[in-house]
Amino acid sequence: MQNITIIDTGCANLSSVKFAFDRLGYRTEITRDIRKIQSADKLLLPGVGTAMAAMRNLAERNLIDCIRSATQPMLGICLGMQLMTEFSTEGNVATLGLMNGQTDLIPDSGLPLPHMGWNKVHYMPDHPLFTGIKQDSHFYFVHSYAVQPNQNTLATSHYGVDFSASIANKNFYGVQFHPERSGKNGALLLRNFVEKVK
Repeated sequence: MQNITIIDTGCANLSSVKFAFDRLGYRTEITRDIRKIQSADKLLLPGVGTAMAAMRNLAERNLIDCIRSATQPMLGICLGMQLMTEFSTEGNVATLGLMNGQTDLIPDSGLPLPHMGWNKVHYMPDHPLFTGIKQDSHFYFVHSYAVQPNQNTLATSHYGVDFSASIANKNFYGVQFHPERSGKNGALLLRNFVEKVK
């Protein structure tokens, strides 16, 4: 059984992520213990709220270097994905810098913000994270900020403009949507992260 660890970012959605793995039959632990994070097989970096508050929490918990030096697969969810890029204009804060890109407010195209609800996700074929998930399936989003498509983009969605629905670089993966709230497709993505992503 894999050792799946949810990094305690001090954000509000930690338990819902844990429950999603419980429903799939995986044991997970929410922790800020650096030794446990370093010894995990798979890591989750969930987040809701502002980039500035989340980075402050990570700094206070001495977790920034630990996250940056992780060698096992890590999945950032929502704000956790945004933190994986270099910079967020939400508070103008430097983020973790695990890959290129920055997080910006979704441009005004007359649509309400936050972008909230189900939206189609178009992914690059043959990526293990999306194994068995039908192309252009719907996932659940709640966000006002997004990462523009760049060389690390694995999947896109559209809300007035295209934005990165998923990004990846080396062992770091991120999804802008909430797999824990995305029904069977979200559950399958979490299972793929555990079973298929190496």
